[in-house]
Amino acid sequence: MARKIRVALLFGGKSVEHEVSLQSARNVYDSIDQDKYEVVLIGIDHQGKWYLNESSHFLLHAENPQLIKLKKGKNGLALIPGEKSHQLHRRDFSESIGRIDVVFPILHGPAGEDGTVQGLLKLADLPFVGAGVMGSAIGMDKDVMKRLLRDAEIPHAAFLTCHIEQKDMISFREIDSKLGIPCFVKPANSGSSVGIHKIHNQHEFRKYIDDAFQYDRKILFEQYIQGREIECSVLGNEHPIASLPGEVITRHEFYDYDAKYIDEQGARLEIPARLDENIIREVQDLAIRTFKVLCCEGMARVDFFLTAEQKLVVNELNTIPGFTNISMYPKLWQLSGISYTELIDRLIQLALQRFEQEKRIKNSYLLSAGS
Repeated sequence: MARKIRVALLFGGKSVEHEVSLQSARNVYDSIDQDKYEVVLIGIDHQGKWYLNESSHFLLHAENPQLIKLKKGKNGLALIPGEKSHQLHRRDFSESIGRIDVVFPILHGPAGEDGTVQGLLKLADLPFVGAGVMGSAIGMDKDVMKRLLRDAEIPHAAFLTCHIEQKDMISFREIDSKLGIPCFVKPANSGSSVGIHKIHNQHEFRKYIDDAFQYDRKILFEQYIQGREIECSVLGNEHPIASLPGEVITRHEFYDYDAKYIDEQGARLEIPARLDENIIREVQDLAIRTFKVLCCEGMARVDFFLTAEQKLVVNELNTIPGFTNISMYPKLWQLSGISYTELIDRLIQLALQRFEQEKRIKNSYLLSAGS
């Protein structure tokens, strides 16, 4: 009997999306093929400390998204770059936790989805699921993302970027003249709609700017696009494929954090989206093109607006989409014929394939020239 592939599920993290990550991790753990994979649970607390968790009780209040918490394991972990195996040790360095074949990061937001953890895993010579350092960093930074979309002539909402030192220089009149009101303000590096507000008037302007700057040192003002919210899942490395699209129909003013994760009646997912066949193909083609332009690998969810004139506008791309029981990414693949369990398997295999390809890249000119 072939030995099981040992998968480290990495979840929690320092970002404001910590609790979303816990929900996602629980669903991945419940759905992974336990006959093929041995799962090692590694929880990261709000301070960034890593813990080895027991599968029987790694979450508290797991059924309640408002109360869900990481139950810290007894064993703190340290990662040792430079080792070829057994890179993860108990924090007192008494022993390693054994071989890890691949890491599955289920981390949302900064310090997890932005290339930081991906860089650490790359230094540690560990294969990992999802985009690499570059794609992760681009996918998190909405300012850089939109500049690349603009250069690739991919339709997107008009935007203005404001750094913290420019905070008092930006005026309501300038934003109104360039983007129109209402418009959105959002942290450049955040997810799950945390810190995002729709500005309707001058009274809200400063208040919402202050809140957005709580989550990043750079914020975006973005043109309001009136349209349907369409989402499409992408899967693959060099030859990605796109799912059938779905639609988010929210009962809130926009698809905010509460509508996504707290209010059970906050949004309805229309799966599949009721779209003309030509629009479906256009969504899929544009999703794959966006995935490639933004240097993604493994997985991503691409979000669009579809205007009344049937024009598609790319809103953003998410390199570690949610895996909660209401998340669009896995639901769209289920609709497209790939079950939750098979999706997890494909993502792990894509990570291992990329790792094997990268191992063949030369890392020393002198040694190779002299051989």
